[in-house]
Amino acid sequence: MVHRCNEKTATFGKWMKIFLPLHKMRDYPPQFIIRDPITSGVKRAFRSGYEVAIVVFNINNLRDLPNHLGQQGYLKFISCLKKTFWEVIKQEIEEEDIIALHDYSSDGLTLFLSIDHNRYSVTEIDKRMKKILRESEKNMYVEMPAAKPTIDTGYMFIEKKHYSIQEAILKAQQQALAMAEKRVRSEFNDMLYSVNKIIAQKDIRMLAQPIINVATGEVKAWEMLTRGPKGTGLESPLQLFSVAKQTGLLYDLEMIVFEKILEQINATGCTQDIFINFTPISLGNERFIRDIKKMLAKNKNIPPRQLTLEITERDSIDGMENFLYNIKVLRTLGFRIAVDDTGAGYASLHSISEIMPDIIKIDRSVIQDIDKNSVKESMLQGLLLIAREAGSLVVAEGIENKDEASVLSRNKVDLAQGYYYSRPTALIQGLKSS
Repeated sequence: MVHRCNEKTATFGKWMKIFLPLHKMRDYPPQFIIRDPITSGVKRAFRSGYEVAIVVFNINNLRDLPNHLGQQGYLKFISCLKKTFWEVIKQEIEEEDIIALHDYSSDGLTLFLSIDHNRYSVTEIDKRMKKILRESEKNMYVEMPAAKPTIDTGYMFIEKKHYSIQEAILKAQQQALAMAEKRVRSEFNDMLYSVNKIIAQKDIRMLAQPIINVATGEVKAWEMLTRGPKGTGLESPLQLFSVAKQTGLLYDLEMIVFEKILEQINATGCTQDIFINFTPISLGNERFIRDIKKMLAKNKNIPPRQLTLEITERDSIDGMENFLYNIKVLRTLGFRIAVDDTGAGYASLHSISEIMPDIIKIDRSVIQDIDKNSVKESMLQGLLLIAREAGSLVVAEGIENKDEASVLSRNKVDLAQGYYYSRPTALIQGLKSS
């Protein structure tokens, strides 16, 4: 598990190490551990249908520490750094999602994570990485108060379409490092320019996935899904929104998404309900109500009651003073509110009680293989009871086969969506086929 360090990585002393979760050690017999377990782990995640995020924790003053601490103090610092981060990461991230943690290719540590769309939003990833950084820095200060390291974090997703996994990993790591360092004339500025250009040119595409009435099989509504410029590194929504968040442009991007959806409704003449995803960060923005009203004024033929604003359940709403106020104002305007991913995290009941949503969307993690798992069906029944108590309709997400759909029917779930019914398509194509 150890590799000798070359000159470029000599700042970490004589050795550098790849840390793997214990359950993954079984995948690597001792004689093969030295052969790039990271690439193998990335490939496995891709084959399982997941994304892979690279998170860099960059120590800005690492090169000054040997002079400041002395050689022995510096080596102690490096050892403490690895141990501290590893312990905090294991507390915040499920072990099965950790591909590896290593301490080369940057002045700090690099974490590889397998990302399941159904369990992690961009905001959730960002929140957890900041918490890992905050807790690790606090623990480091207790262990070695004299070191006073300044650490920044950044993350990026590995492109699946890249012809070489190794080159895709290197590119993503360089971009994550640029996000952490926010260097002048760095890739951070290039990505900032790219997102600014996308926003300025409104260069995004909107796809639509139907939401089906379980009892009748009819299309009841459409959820709109965002894609970046085709054929670019920001085509994936995960890449696009993660870069936008880290460059401070998430609100601007989400408002462009809203504007484009209104344009599509006008272009297609769609009269069915439309679901639009928003992060709590944007919904809680002090400019949100004003900007929404401006767009509605330009599209007076689109009634707010046709639009459902979908909030990702995992994103914390605590401490956002404008959030609940904005939700109340949106309701007076006629919008409906949905809570997304219910059942996927610990904040489900809290979010429902705070927001009292019109619609509760049950996460794919509850629905997957529900026909084979009586406990999951009991969970579904419990969520249906909560929804009825709150006066909310229920949408089950991620239905992939007839057997899962049959469980929804016998439990009288209101609405459902997933590949079993239809993959995302252009709204106008969907309207013609429905």
